[in-house]
Amino acid sequence: MGILEIKQLYKCFGHHKVLKGLDMDVPEHSIFGFVGKNGAGKTTTMKIILGLLKADSGSVTVCGEEVRYGETKTNRNIGFLPDVPEFYGYMNPLEYLKLCGEITGLTKSRIKTRSEELLELVGLKDANKKIGGFSRGMKQRLGIAQALLNEPKLLICDEPTSALDPIGRKEILDILLAAKGKTTIVFSTHILSDVERICDRIAVLHDGKLALCGTISENKKRHRHNGFAIEFENEKDALLFENTEELKHPSINLSRDGNAVTVLLTDSNMDGHFILDVLSQMRIVPLRFEVMEPTLESMFMEVVQ
Repeated sequence: MGILEIKQLYKCFGHHKVLKGLDMDVPEHSIFGFVGKNGAGKTTTMKIILGLLKADSGSVTVCGEEVRYGETKTNRNIGFLPDVPEFYGYMNPLEYLKLCGEITGLTKSRIKTRSEELLELVGLKDANKKIGGFSRGMKQRLGIAQALLNEPKLLICDEPTSALDPIGRKEILDILLAAKGKTTIVFSTHILSDVERICDRIAVLHDGKLALCGTISENKKRHRHNGFAIEFENEKDALLFENTEELKHPSINLSRDGNAVTVLLTDSNMDGHFILDVLSQMRIVPLRFEVMEPTLESMFMEVVQ
């Protein structure tokens, strides 16, 4: 059983169907990339998980306990970082975390210990100025500290890196990686490079359902085509290879850029051995012969178009 399970979730807003039987299972201690185009329904799904929005039908369970709209008992196991976290600007980080800890019922000693641990984790240990003077990246880091304060079993992050510069994005991603050992993370985003960098698993939400789900490596194998990148010592060899008769076949697509040739085989009976045989017959040894892995971007475009 996953730490978060969603079964046959439906949600409409008027005549607009947002979720159409969504099924999703998030394993414990994973970083789960929840991806989709803007408006796909990611935030709607997260609000239902948090009990802030009522589903039309279906079920959501967190740590084996069913989520009920308006009843937030399951939220004791959840930390949440919204895309734009709000704070009391007149407080400093320690004061804010102390307030949050008191609201959640932590003891004074536990609040002190956790606050110090988390501010060190997010790089704000020495940031004693008021939160109102924080940059967007500093606020996101404080938001992660607040979301982790009560040691949640599930951390949900809604677009945490979308408005940050590359340095700020790297800082947030590094923090999430560091937190992985102690919690499970659902990382909602549309920045595919961030997902590829830190996530174990991915779910692509499209047309109200998951169009792609599983580990990134599994999906790359599943969506791999017989594509090969070949680099030659010089452009002359590349031209000879490009124009050889054995490769003039409707199931073979070639493109050349200088001394590099890309080959795509659309016939399932052809594979890399065929290309290597052609090279052997021509007595040409390439500098590089590489099986082309599909990128997360190419897989995303394949399933949402």
